[in-house]
Amino acid sequence: MSEPKKVIMLGNEAIARGAYEAGVKVSAAYPGTPSTEISEYLVQYKDELYCEWSPNEKVAVEVAIGASVAGVRAMSCMKHVGFNVAADPAYTVSYMGVSGGLVIVVADDPGLYSSQNEQDTRMVARAAGLPVLEPADSSEAKEYMKLAFELSEQFDRPFVFRTTTRLAHSQGPVELGVRTEPEDKPYVKDIRKTVMMPGNAKPRHVEIEKRNFELAEAANTLPINHVEMKDTKIGVITSGIPYQYVKEALPEASVLKLGMVNPLPRKLIEDFASRVDTLYIVEELEPVIEEQVKAWGIRAAGKEIFTIQGEYSANMLREAVLGEKLSIDKPAAVPGRPPVLCPGCPHRSVYYVLSKLKLHAAGDIGCYTLGAVAPLSVVDTTICMGASISSLHGMEKAKGKDYVKNWVAVIGDSTFLHTGINSLMNMIYNKAAGTVIILDNSTTGMTGHQDHAATGKTLQGETTCAINIPALCRAVGVANVIEVNAFDIGTLERVIKEETKREEVSVIITKTPCVLLSKTKKPLYTVHEDKCKKCGMCMKPGCPAMTKNADGIIHIDDTMCTGCGLCTSLCRFGAIGLVKEEDR
Repeated sequence: MSEPKKVIMLGNEAIARGAYEAGVKVSAAYPGTPSTEISEYLVQYKDELYCEWSPNEKVAVEVAIGASVAGVRAMSCMKHVGFNVAADPAYTVSYMGVSGGLVIVVADDPGLYSSQNEQDTRMVARAAGLPVLEPADSSEAKEYMKLAFELSEQFDRPFVFRTTTRLAHSQGPVELGVRTEPEDKPYVKDIRKTVMMPGNAKPRHVEIEKRNFELAEAANTLPINHVEMKDTKIGVITSGIPYQYVKEALPEASVLKLGMVNPLPRKLIEDFASRVDTLYIVEELEPVIEEQVKAWGIRAAGKEIFTIQGEYSANMLREAVLGEKLSIDKPAAVPGRPPVLCPGCPHRSVYYVLSKLKLHAAGDIGCYTLGAVAPLSVVDTTICMGASISSLHGMEKAKGKDYVKNWVAVIGDSTFLHTGINSLMNMIYNKAAGTVIILDNSTTGMTGHQDHAATGKTLQGETTCAINIPALCRAVGVANVIEVNAFDIGTLERVIKEETKREEVSVIITKTPCVLLSKTKKPLYTVHEDKCKKCGMCMKPGCPAMTKNADGIIHIDDTMCTGCGLCTSLCRFGAIGLVKEEDR
C-alpha cells in the first residue's frame, strides 16, 4: 500500500482541498482578500462540485443555505467585512440549523493588509450564536474543514470557519485524502424549522441554545481542543496562527490550544488554569476568549500586556511575557513605497480630469481608492462597498443640489453590482441629484481579476449572459447615462462638466478594460528631448512609468509603459511619440 501523498499548500488551497474531501457540492463566494483564492482553488474540482462568484456575500450565503436545505454539503467564502454584508442570512440560519452541512468561511485581516478595519469575526459569530473553528496551519485548515461539516450535521448548526491573512497566504505540508460522497439528505418539509417568522423563530431560538450547550460540552473532549503540558510555571491559552508564535517564543510553556473558539470548552479551560502558576491568553484582535475566561472567575493576563491592534509575533510575546528585548540590528532605511495605480490604469485619466476640474469624489472599495493619494488626491471618502453613491445622496439631502455639483461618486463595475445598484435606486426613488461615475474596467481588479455578473463569464469558466450596466441604470430610472472611453480626456472632461451641472441623477460609465487584462503587445512611447519644454503636464497624473531627471527632462521607462497614451494626450508640444517597431 502506497504512502499518503503530502504536498505543500497555501492555507487557502488547503481550505479548498478540505471542502473537496468533505464532499461539498455547492460553494458560493464574493472575492475579498485574503479569502479569494479559496474559490479559485476550489474551481479545479468543478467536475465534482459547483462553485460560483455571487454578486455579494449576502447572496452567496443564501445560495449556500438553499443548497443545505436541499440536503447537500455547502459552503460560502468571504473576508471579514463581507461577513457584515452576509449578517442578515447568517443570523437567521443560526436559528434554522441545517440539513446538509453548512460552513461559512470568513477571513480576518489582522494588520490591515487590504481592509478598511480589523474587525474580529469571532465576535460577530458569537453574537449570532454560530460555532467557530480556527486552524493554525495548512494541515489543520484541511482537516478542520472536514470536521466542520461533520459537526455541522451532528449538531444541526451552521459553522463559521475563521482564518486570517497569515494563515491564508502561508504554506505548509498537507496530506491529501480522498473525497467522501455523503448521501444527500432527503428533503422533508418542516416550516417550523425553515420558515423564520416569529411563531417559528421563538422555539428555534430555544433549540439553538440547547444545541450550542451540547456543543460546548462536546468541546471539552474534542481532539482539536487539546493540552500540551510542559513547565507549569507558564500556561497559555491560544488558537489559530498565534499558537505558532507561542510555540516559538515560549517553547517550554504549557499550552491549551483551542481549535474551536466558540463555544469554549469551560471544563477543559478551568482544569488547565488550575494546573499552571501564571495563565496567559494569547489571541490576535479582540479579547474574545479572554473576556469569557475572566467572566468565569479565572485569573489570566491578556490584553493588559498584549495589543488589540495588528498581528502578533514571537518577538512581541517574548518581550511581553519574559521581558526580553532582542537586540536586532536596525535595518537600513528604505524609501517609502506607497501603493499606486498601475501604469496604464484607466482610473488615472478619470482622476486627472476630476482633479483638473477641482471636484471632490465620494469613493468606494477597489483599486480606485488610490485616487485619494497624491498627486491625484481626488477621493475624499471611502467607507464600504456601495457607500460612494449612498454618501453622495446623503450630502445632497444635507446641503442641497448645488452642493453636490462639486462632487461625484466613483465606483467600480463589480462594486456597483455588489451593492451600488441599491444605492442608485435609492437616489432615483428619493428624487436626488448627483453624478455617479462607474469605473468599468471589466473585472474585479482589486482582488486579482475575478469575473462578475457583467463580464459574461462564470467562475467555472462558462460563457453566460453579461449584465448590461448602462441598460440596468436606465431600467432603474436614470435618464442620463453616458458611456465614455476613460482615455478620451477631452470628451470625458466635457461630459463631466455637463453632467455635474444637472439638477437630477446622471451616470457616467468609463468603459475601459483594466490594462492587466490584455495580453497583446503594447505600443510604447518615448520623450523627444529636443521638443520637451519641461512644463510637467505629462507628470500630473502620476504615472509610475514616467520620471523627471535633475534637468527637468522627462523619461519613460519602457519596461513599465503600457502604451495607454495619456501622457501624449496631455503634451501640447508633440514631445511624446510612439516608438517605432524597428526601434523596439
